[in-house]
Amino acid sequence: MSVAILGSLARTALPGVIRWCLGYALLAAASAWILCAGMKGGAVTIIGVSFLTLGAVLLLLQGTRCFFGAPAVRRDECLALAVCCAALAYFTVVSPNIGARGVLISLGLIYGRIAVGVLALRHASGERTRYACRLIAASAWLGALFYFARIGAIVCGVAPTLSFVQPSPWNVVLLGLAIVTLPGMSTGMVMLAHARILERMEKLATVDELTGALTRRAFMERAHASLCAVRAQGGALSIAVLDIDKFKAVNDSFGHAVGDRLLAQVSSAVTGQLRRCDLFGRMGGEEFAVLFVNARKDDAIRMTNELRMAVERSSADGVSCTLSAGVDGIGAHDTLESAIVRADAALYVAKASGRNRVTVAPDIDASSGACVAAPRRAEPV
Repeated sequence: MSVAILGSLARTALPGVIRWCLGYALLAAASAWILCAGMKGGAVTIIGVSFLTLGAVLLLLQGTRCFFGAPAVRRDECLALAVCCAALAYFTVVSPNIGARGVLISLGLIYGRIAVGVLALRHASGERTRYACRLIAASAWLGALFYFARIGAIVCGVAPTLSFVQPSPWNVVLLGLAIVTLPGMSTGMVMLAHARILERMEKLATVDELTGALTRRAFMERAHASLCAVRAQGGALSIAVLDIDKFKAVNDSFGHAVGDRLLAQVSSAVTGQLRRCDLFGRMGGEEFAVLFVNARKDDAIRMTNELRMAVERSSADGVSCTLSAGVDGIGAHDTLESAIVRADAALYVAKASGRNRVTVAPDIDASSGACVAAPRRAEPV
């Protein structure tokens, strides 16, 4: 079941999922080998099943590391696996010792389960992944606890020297722990994978893939939320609408691929100048918007000019461009939409006045709602 479920997620290309699937496949193969060999399983079965089991543990651990963005392969673990496999072969063929084999396999399983549990808990900070990570850790550590007890029983001579398929309390407990803990771990892994897929889908819905800016819908939603929060605190907000000058000429002259890279470069230049609290969104085509949080109109003019100059200095594939912008403050009785309309109108004035400049929307008379001054150009700072 674990192989089938994790295998269904292989096409998502999530890091670590393939290793998880292969690890459970090895465990399934080891179980099938034991059942097929039955009571007649000899040295080949013992060594083969042991190798498959330890390899599966290592794959599950590597998959967990890979999923959380850590380097998957460690040389010391690979070396320890090789030494452990050589020792298992020695205690099976050269000097048969069931107790030594049991201790070696148990140590490998303990290490893998504890390491997986530690990784899961270390990344259990997210609201969506907290439960899944805790489920993985609890399942992994429950199995590790049993294998600790198994080593103690072997060292003290309490555990019987029976094959895997012979009925005994130890084998029943071992099988029961496998039934509970292995699916528990795989269920947590599937939950983690689905949470990561959901994050991807939300990112696609809120972030423009080409530029990394917020999509228009996400920008408006977050801007409305910021407007409510800042007004409740008595702060100020300003809006700037930006447009790349003569962008159609770039597409016509150099092709849409260069135009796309230029859009990404402009977005990167703008983002590099913004504060953490500001919002940056792509409104459509080559038009962007910036919401300056806790910034009055004069501050927004200065920061928008800094954005304009940063874009002027940047280039993509040797192609440079300039930026025109319209800026306005958001008054106490303004709506976000009305402020954007005024900033957009100021942008068109900047375009008509020669481009590569910032134009400020006229002030609004609060009593009459009329403009008290014509749009003016903001001198570069």
